[in-house]
Amino acid sequence: MLKLFLDRWRLCALLASAAMLATAHAFQTFGGLAPCALCLRQREVYWVALALGAIFMVVVRLPGGPRWRQATCWVLGLVFLIGAGVAAFHAGVEWKFWPGPTTCVTGGGAVDVGDLQAVLRGERVEAPSCDKAAWVFAGLSMAGWNAVASLVLAGLSVAAALRERRKL
Repeated sequence: MLKLFLDRWRLCALLASAAMLATAHAFQTFGGLAPCALCLRQREVYWVALALGAIFMVVVRLPGGPRWRQATCWVLGLVFLIGAGVAAFHAGVEWKFWPGPTTCVTGGGAVDVGDLQAVLRGERVEAPSCDKAAWVFAGLSMAGWNAVASLVLAGLSVAAALRERRKL
């Protein structure tokens, strides 16, 4: 079964990225968990992986494209590894291991529809805080789980690249 995923890794990376983005959006829309600046940065990585997955699916089908199969998997692995780093950094900010970037608000709360109405009335609204985990499961925040997921995706990208090397 794993071979099937690795042989179609560009598509799987695209679908995994779309699933991660959909999950984050669901937590925001249905769970009322507004994203902080670092949450949005983590999403950017998945947008990049999604776009690259789509582009790479086309590239490897062009004349001469098969020679790029292995490289595309390595690039996706690097993107997911960067995502793991961004997520681990965010988790460290939540655990107060280090301060967040200046774009992060500390001490703020969640933003909801009522806050949007307050902004329209000209009132001050605090942005979500980067140093407070909005959701925790089994001791890991969403950023922590994202780091784990990104590491798994990076590992699968490496496995796919190594599999492509054996096919050459």
